[in-house]
Amino acid sequence: MVELTAQTPWAALLPVTAGATGLSAWDPGPMTALMPYRGRRAALSEAMQAAHGLGFPDPGEVTAAPPLRCLWTGRGQAFLMGGPADPGLSAQAALVDQSDGWVALRLEGETAPEVLARLVPVDLRPAALPEGRTLRTLCGHMTVSITRAPEGLEILAFRSMAGTLVHEIADAMRLVAGRAVLG
Repeated sequence: MVELTAQTPWAALLPVTAGATGLSAWDPGPMTALMPYRGRRAALSEAMQAAHGLGFPDPGEVTAAPPLRCLWTGRGQAFLMGGPADPGLSAQAALVDQSDGWVALRLEGETAPEVLARLVPVDLRPAALPEGRTLRTLCGHMTVSITRAPEGLEILAFRSMAGTLVHEIADAMRLVAGRAVLG
């Protein structure tokens, strides 16, 4: 009988270091999409506060009650990460497990915003995207979510794009590192 071995989508692609920037995988834990039913956003936020100690985030925001975080991912949608969603939340919102559908990267180092500036159409410098803020954008041709965390920039992308995402970011890292060497 054939034995299958589970592998991460990154396989042998990570970590990558170039100059002052490092790219690595991180594990957000269980990830559940929360999509409040029409007119129930406030009720969902209250139910989340009671069940998890955090509310539903406003656009661009992240709410947290470690080890859980809830990050805005688009109009009427957020991801609860770090633990399973309380089943009782289903009275206020659609709950969809996203754990195997998304991958998570962390880009660290002083040149991280400069690296992503080559790939995304938004300003990621700390003044424009402070810690605890998040956004949804394109990275090349891929839809991503980018969040500023204490450790650097956290990037969520569709699992099917994992290899392409690493390739694009690693190339940009090498270009930025090369410019630093050339002065």
